[in-house]
Amino acid sequence: MIIGVPKEIKEQEFRVGVTPAGVGRLCQSGHIVYVEKDAGKGSGLSDDAYIAAGAKVMKTPQEIYSAADMIVKVKEPQPAEYELCRPGLIVFTYFHFAANRSLTEAMLRRKITAVAYETVCKKGRLPLLEPMSEIAGRIAVQQGALSLERFRGGRGVLLGGVPGVSPAKVLILGGGTVGANAALIAAGMRADVTLFDINLERLRFLDMTMPANVKVVFSDTDTLQQHLKDADLVIGAVLKPGAKAPCLISAQMRKQMIAGTVIVDVAIDQGGCVEGGYPTTHKNPTFEIDGVVHYCVANMPAAVPRTSTFALTHATLPYVAAIAEKGLEKAARDDSAILSGINIINGQLTSKPVAQSFDMPYSDVLEKGLS
Repeated sequence: MIIGVPKEIKEQEFRVGVTPAGVGRLCQSGHIVYVEKDAGKGSGLSDDAYIAAGAKVMKTPQEIYSAADMIVKVKEPQPAEYELCRPGLIVFTYFHFAANRSLTEAMLRRKITAVAYETVCKKGRLPLLEPMSEIAGRIAVQQGALSLERFRGGRGVLLGGVPGVSPAKVLILGGGTVGANAALIAAGMRADVTLFDINLERLRFLDMTMPANVKVVFSDTDTLQQHLKDADLVIGAVLKPGAKAPCLISAQMRKQMIAGTVIVDVAIDQGGCVEGGYPTTHKNPTFEIDGVVHYCVANMPAAVPRTSTFALTHATLPYVAAIAEKGLEKAARDDSAILSGINIINGQLTSKPVAQSFDMPYSDVLEKGLS
């Protein structure tokens, strides 16, 4: 198979879909890998390293897209890349379709085969989302702590406090991978942490494994509303796989929060869990509504691209190799995880959560078989 690795063009996105080590593995298996010039530069990976591993470096994305059977990326195709997508081309990346109708419609029109990292599901887990969720959870606390500084618009509260002064109150909404990692970092910084979830089994597990300064609480609207009134930092870490994130903090609830409180909405790439929130960039990461600072960067792990690239590609490469070796149809038949990642095929939307989000027609072609 011919595999193309374009340079990411989303604003301030420095990750890359395949490392030189990954290229080496694919080339040793007889595949051809084309890498766009400087695709790995932001992650500290040189063109020379890719060439040494067996890749051919190309100058333009047009060359990459036109030659490849499968494109391996990190972020969803941007508008400038839509016209490069052609019928039958496999694009393996994060799509987050449920938060972006225009992207969904564009990929349906282009009739690509969209395999989404975030919906690849293996034994109830999301193995290609987890590495970035781990990083996003940890970064959320770092960025939240910075945003609490007064000159950044925050309350001027030190996360861990000092002797004689109480630490910041941190609320984490969601006890999954993002939330658990955020709780560990916030606890390590000596904050007063409250972790919310609606899964009692998960809460019991977190209660047994989290540090003593992390309290676990069952999440309902009234309880959350009371805790929000004196929170310093709130981290939105909720997820409905493949679907739009639930809105947990309404505009009315936000009006009751203290001015200078910070909300880091990690769920923003799936539509966000705070009413009125919208995606921001690393260049301009925050905005203010009702005196509350919102940090809503949609590609948070891009802040640490070298760590993120290696963490992501360690997880994705086996799936890239399986699709390249067997072809998508056989790979999907052999591994239900790959099948669950297919969101669009032959101009048909095969993801129920996305179809429900936009009231679009859903095709059960995958349930009937790819043939």
